Amino acid sequence: MLIFIENTPRAYAWGSKDALPDMLGLAPTGEPQAELWLGTHPGSPAHVAKASAGARTLIDLVESDPDRYGVDGGSLPFLLKVLAIGAPLSLQVHPDLEQAAAGYAAEEAAGVPREAPHRNYGDPNHKPELLVALSEVTALSGFRPLAEARRELLLLAAAARRAGAAAGAAALEQVEERLRGADPGALRRAFLEWVFSGDPVVARALDGISAAVPCAEGAGPGPAAAGPVREADPRIEQGRAVALRALVSAHPGDPGVLVSVLLHLVRLAPGEALYLRARQLHAYLSGIAVEVMASSDNVLRAGLTPKHIDIAELCRVVDTDEIAEPRFAGERVARGLVAWRPDVPDFALLRARLCDPEQSAGGNAPADSAPAVEMPARHPLVLMVTAGRVRVERRAEGEHGLSEVASARRGQSLYVSAGDPIRLTGHGEVFLATVGG
Repeated sequence: MLIFIENTPRAYAWGSKDALPDMLGLAPTGEPQAELWLGTHPGSPAHVAKASAGARTLIDLVESDPDRYGVDGGSLPFLLKVLAIGAPLSLQVHPDLEQAAAGYAAEEAAGVPREAPHRNYGDPNHKPELLVALSEVTALSGFRPLAEARRELLLLAAAARRAGAAAGAAALEQVEERLRGADPGALRRAFLEWVFSGDPVVARALDGISAAVPCAEGAGPGPAAAGPVREADPRIEQGRAVALRALVSAHPGDPGVLVSVLLHLVRLAPGEALYLRARQLHAYLSGIAVEVMASSDNVLRAGLTPKHIDIAELCRVVDTDEIAEPRFAGERVARGLVAWRPDVPDFALLRARLCDPEQSAGGNAPADSAPAVEMPARHPLVLMVTAGRVRVERRAEGEHGLSEVASARRGQSLYVSAGDPIRLTGHGEVFLATVGG
């Protein structure tokens, strides 16, 4: 079946005030709107659109006939989101399956309320996630070589000294010394423990960064919105200076600003992807994106947030290995169809780009688009149109098979039950989340 679904965006403080309303065709509320959830996660399950006789969630639909609407007789193992990042998110890491199961069981046994602000594990599932940019997206993702972090700290120290912040410069040099040694993983873990210890060197180092990379008055909260950078040291890479300025502006005095120096800074162009494995430290800074993840909401934070931070648990969970390349390449499955398939069974993400047949025949169709895309639906799909208008058709096999047809515009979403293949036509772009493997 082709079933329209919808949801109310989640109003987190880091959200954009207008990006999601613009996509959904709604009037802005004046409040930040950060995430649109499309799945069966109990934290914010999608609703069957225009359901009669009261609201009906996608959970209700699956429970009404698990074999028909669910996956292996249960809920969807994936969750599709649209993110509108107007300000930096917290630095965070998600547990792997074993860690999540153990942490959830321990908190249940201890009687920690599920909604308690200090609870770390709301469910026993892992949370790998894959993000595909719709606009330019800036993110911190995974540990970079310590030599690069040390070099940047020394450049910041030199810039702070020229700005008259001698104490801050000396503190940044002390921070750099902490990252010298033969075991990079152990150094990173010790650094995370130290930076939240209350050592006054941390506060002075943060003052040094604030002096080295000044926050221009009137600048927006995220790197994409920031204006020209008044860099105290021109050797500090431009993107890094912008990101640091945004972090200092949004989270003054937060130890997470120092942690950010240890991470890769990634700029994604529209259509580029980032895959975040379990236990990988990261933070999204700006942009609009589609994201798919295992259906979980387990988060352990490492700064850039007023929320609960359990640094001991984070240090137990985080993977401190270096990552060479945070980006994740898609696979061109067919003309107009790209798939991102990480090595997890929970999810895969596909993107179809469609053009008018006349454009295709005339040779002036948009790049990597097709007049029609056909794809199997061996498992349920959650589909969202991010540009244009798309026609979704499913024709049942057999002489008397009946067709199902739905026409969806930008901002509309469909749940597609497992069954016969579907055919997409129209003009625009559509993302489809399904089971991995």
